[in-house]
Amino acid sequence: MYLVTGAAGFIGFNFCRELLLKGINVIGIDNMNDYYDPSLKKARVEELKSISKNKGTIFNIIFEDIKIKNSIELIFEKYRPNKVIHLAAQAGVRYSLKNPDAYIETNLNGFFNVIDICRKYSVEHFLYASSSSVYGGNTNMPFSESHSVDHPISLYAATKKSNELIAHTYSHIYGLPTTGLRFFTVYGPWGRPDMALFLFTKAIIEGKPIEIFNNGEMIRDFTYIDDIVFSMIKIIEKTPMPDHKFNTQIPNPSTSWCPYQIFNIGNSEPNQLLDYVAAIEDELGIKAIKKYLPLHVGDVPATESNCLALNSYIGYKPNTSIKVGIGKFVKWYKKFYGLN
Repeated sequence: MYLVTGAAGFIGFNFCRELLLKGINVIGIDNMNDYYDPSLKKARVEELKSISKNKGTIFNIIFEDIKIKNSIELIFEKYRPNKVIHLAAQAGVRYSLKNPDAYIETNLNGFFNVIDICRKYSVEHFLYASSSSVYGGNTNMPFSESHSVDHPISLYAATKKSNELIAHTYSHIYGLPTTGLRFFTVYGPWGRPDMALFLFTKAIIEGKPIEIFNNGEMIRDFTYIDDIVFSMIKIIEKTPMPDHKFNTQIPNPSTSWCPYQIFNIGNSEPNQLLDYVAAIEDELGIKAIKKYLPLHVGDVPATESNCLALNSYIGYKPNTSIKVGIGKFVKWYKKFYGLN
């Protein structure tokens, strides 16, 4: 039995869908908050229920908040999951400037609740979402898991680094196998309405301006959702093992003497933001009205992933082009919202 927190979220939904299609039974947890339109989350849940029914697999979703430890523990007590995929979090770099409390409550306290319960119930593998944001002020690209992540520039990034540190502690003290995944700008069908692709597509269709930060001088390692999910499926199947070659005098941040590991998951083919916008324009057949703005505090001007460790570990490297990925998103968007 797999347990997925944040099951109604963007990545959580897509991951649960793939598990169900593979015949794996899933218990989902989600608080269905209103950070963005809950109707989209509800539609995802209905889609998962439909897939579960058609495939004859179990999909139970419990509408609970990871901040409430006793309630989460009751779920573990009832279902006894052997693998836990923790994707529930307060997302968004910019929103962390407006509502920092939400990040402490969910990304720190909530994370602790889930991992501590995993320890208590001897979970075989705890897989959790970190973020490329942890690289912060580092400008040495492509970003590698061996790089320092000691200079976060947003509270969101700081909470994600904290998750990695807590995970290592639990792997060391309790032998809990943990894997952290640093996602790079995930996009695709069923995506989050607060992210660039969704915002841009909606605004362009409605003839409204889109905000282009750093005056367009932004580079992102856009990673298509199917590449993320495929990588996660491969990783969850492999329980982390201690690195017996780990050198404590020259410590590698991505591995350890205990069952702990960190992986980047990115496309490793960064694109200019304006090229990303052009691909959306081409797919829609509409030119965007662009409003250029300075770099937003908390943002970094560029990201690029080094995924050699991931490729070596699972024999796969994300490779979907933005043209293909954006095309699939726009097709989904038009169908979901009933547009011609």
